[in-house]
Amino acid sequence: MSTFSENIRNILKIEELRARLFFTIALLLVVRIGSHITLPGVDASVLTNAMKNQEANTLFGLYDMFVGGAFSNAAIFALGIMPYISASIVIQLLGAVVPYFHKLQQEGENGRKKINQYTRLGTIFVSLLQGWGVSVRLQSLNANGIPIVPEAVQGFSFVVSTVIILTAGTIFMMWLGEQITERGIGNGISLIIFVGIIAQFPAAILDEIQVVNSGARPLLVELFIWGLMILIVAGVVVVTQATRRIPVQYAKRVVGRKVYGGVTQYIPMRINTAGVMPIIFAQSLMFIPSTIFTFFPESEFVVNLSSYFNYTSITYSTIYGLMIVFFTYFYTAIAFNPKDVAENMQKQGGFIPGIRPGKPTSEFIDNILTKITLPGSIFLAFVAILPAFMVRFGLTSNFASFFGGTSLLIIVGVALDTLQQVESHLLMRHYDGFMQSGKIKGRIGR
Repeated sequence: MSTFSENIRNILKIEELRARLFFTIALLLVVRIGSHITLPGVDASVLTNAMKNQEANTLFGLYDMFVGGAFSNAAIFALGIMPYISASIVIQLLGAVVPYFHKLQQEGENGRKKINQYTRLGTIFVSLLQGWGVSVRLQSLNANGIPIVPEAVQGFSFVVSTVIILTAGTIFMMWLGEQITERGIGNGISLIIFVGIIAQFPAAILDEIQVVNSGARPLLVELFIWGLMILIVAGVVVVTQATRRIPVQYAKRVVGRKVYGGVTQYIPMRINTAGVMPIIFAQSLMFIPSTIFTFFPESEFVVNLSSYFNYTSITYSTIYGLMIVFFTYFYTAIAFNPKDVAENMQKQGGFIPGIRPGKPTSEFIDNILTKITLPGSIFLAFVAILPAFMVRFGLTSNFASFFGGTSLLIIVGVALDTLQQVESHLLMRHYDGFMQSGKIKGRIGR
């Protein structure tokens, strides 16, 4: 049984895998560096205090977590990769309701290229819109009466330069993500978000240490909180890996002198087929109202309305949870097509015992998929809104964001996906799999 250190050595032995790993790390370092380069015209000396007062326990603070602190740093990467995610959501929704985009999704490689072009154009549009909102917000912030953006700098030129720089930063990050996907390890877009979230973890731990040292929370209670967090992490891993196996039998076929089929295989249907995407989709859309609100900072009606979209509000949690359930079903329908599975099985001479081939098989698979997706979507929604309630019970906002919630779901999902890609590279070269010794195989019946 391979140990962890042996697996690391195996990774470094494979030249291609080693090159992919170092390439990924190098590009992620570029992302982190860009998250600390302040926008031109912003007074960095008063930036920290002003952002701390404005962003704590708000939706902006949650956005800042996704972009690895770049938003609170007023950095050139302040928008992060979220405009790309928002544009992807819109394009996929159009594919479900607009015949032209639905046709593109069925055209294979050529259709995929056109969809990518529309997604990039949509990313530019969303970046311009959000960049404008950020520029307006920066000009309205101050620390102890001292504006973040000096009055001499404020105006049309600052807005234009900020919008251009932020849009260019998002496009550059989108390109970096594509490069990681093609030439590195893992999904580039997901890894960029993953690294941004992980970058906030040391500060969250320090906040908890300060709370315990100040006597605000007993050590025993803090240990209980960490134990509960470990249980939640374990639950997320189990649900992420859990599958429902459907047996499929194949009739014997004679091709030449060889006999094929005559065996029973299984279709592994994950309880969380959509993975982390419903969380990212729902969170991205929840950013839209806050962006619109920044355009009207002096409107009393808008201020009152924004309170309903506060991160800790019941309204926000309810809408957020329902959107996660919806996007879980939506993305599952895109990622797994029962009709295609049934047709492929029939072509290969396969059938599910007791179920007729063709449409009955498709309906049987779709029925099972609908049933196992429901508990998975509810679990995702519960874990996603959990941090908002933990903040109400006294946890620091930084630490609560890792106590379940979007951050934990993304960390677990992206980490497992990346490890599985590394494992596939190792197995292709006849090494023991990276996760073989302790792989979790969650299964729900047969």
